[in-house]
Amino acid sequence: MTHAPADTRTRLQRRTLILLSVAQILSGIAAGSIVSVGSLIAVDLTGSDAWAGSVTTANTLGAALASLILAQLAAARGRRPALAGGLAIAALGATSVIAAAVTGQLLLLLLGGALMGFGSAVNLQARFAATDLAAPRTRSRDLSIVVWMSTVGAVTGPNLIAFAEAISQVTGLPLLAAAFAPPIAGLLAAVAVLGIGLRPDPLLLSREHEGALDPAWSAASTPQPVPDGAASSRGRFTGLSRSFAALRGHPRALAALIAILAAHAVMVAVMSMTPVHMEHHGATLQLVGLTVSLHIAGMYALAPVMGLLADRLGPPAVLVGGLAVLILAVALSGASGANAALTTAGLILLGLGWSAATVAGAAMIAASVTGPERVAVQGLADSLMSLAGAAGGALAGVGLAVVGYGGLNAAGGAVAALAIVAVLAVLRRPRVAP
Repeated sequence: MTHAPADTRTRLQRRTLILLSVAQILSGIAAGSIVSVGSLIAVDLTGSDAWAGSVTTANTLGAALASLILAQLAAARGRRPALAGGLAIAALGATSVIAAAVTGQLLLLLLGGALMGFGSAVNLQARFAATDLAAPRTRSRDLSIVVWMSTVGAVTGPNLIAFAEAISQVTGLPLLAAAFAPPIAGLLAAVAVLGIGLRPDPLLLSREHEGALDPAWSAASTPQPVPDGAASSRGRFTGLSRSFAALRGHPRALAALIAILAAHAVMVAVMSMTPVHMEHHGATLQLVGLTVSLHIAGMYALAPVMGLLADRLGPPAVLVGGLAVLILAVALSGASGANAALTTAGLILLGLGWSAATVAGAAMIAASVTGPERVAVQGLADSLMSLAGAAGGALAGVGLAVVGYGGLNAAGGAVAALAIVAVLAVLRRPRVAP
């Protein structure tokens, strides 16, 4: 098949962005619910606040593993089965959460949280799917639009808890279990949107286009048969080793990954401990909620602006600028003390710096690795991003106890500064030929 003409490719890209955006809104409902309601169910089942973060941890680890699995599926079969299949598994996970709340089984709850991590992995992979057919001049903008759309569902999800009581009365489910009915509906609707609508598959179509331009690339990207005995034992490890090798050979992609991991770890660490810091200084629950809401707005509301800046100024400039904003953010937050206004300003800047670094970084990865390892590298980046967030959240509590909120922010600033140095050093390296 010949590759699609430019006007057809543009039309298909516009349609793909609409489908991905709608699916992000629908599936994002579940992302908000697992954080807000999942922790409440865990405490209810165990009777201990110590288990409050267990579901979020299971969800994060599930997302890290799911990113690798879905990347392999996308590489072999295309974006449509990977994205729709991942959301279907997430819907199964939400159903497991309901079953856990009904039966009182903690392990079933944790399993459900881990399976819902597939939905989080889909939300991450969707931003790369937005670049498959994108023109180079609008790649960052297209990616950022999908990132921005995911926030609509994430913000809406917790607010749908208001309908839980009515659902509980109609179905007889426990109140907290009933709160997961809207997420299941949203996930299944997103499965239908992508499973039915995402044709032709943007990744497969982009391969046809690139293969027509470079037959050698097309041959290299065609999956080769693997002996049955070796497929399960070494397939995943071979994919990971090739992904790391591809990163070493593409300095821009490696620099982008360093920035993404640093930005995400710093953001999660500081954000997760800020409510505790504000509460210790007598802030009301409403003020804490407002601060977190403004932080989330900083993360996502201006994502399209970050994309436009990356297209205009170049992703590396926005990437480094985002890390610099993170340093300013933690300087304000760390010195805020009981000044809630300074804390809030720092959290807003924290979100903006994260947005700039992650949008520009993802665009750099999408643009830099264009060969057969492209999707595997994207999956590895998403997996490591989830693990970086988990590490940042886990270490933040220890850091707060040992060095306090100011020390935690200082450590975050040091990580961001080191990341800038590493990014600039890696960007000076020449690309290694395959």
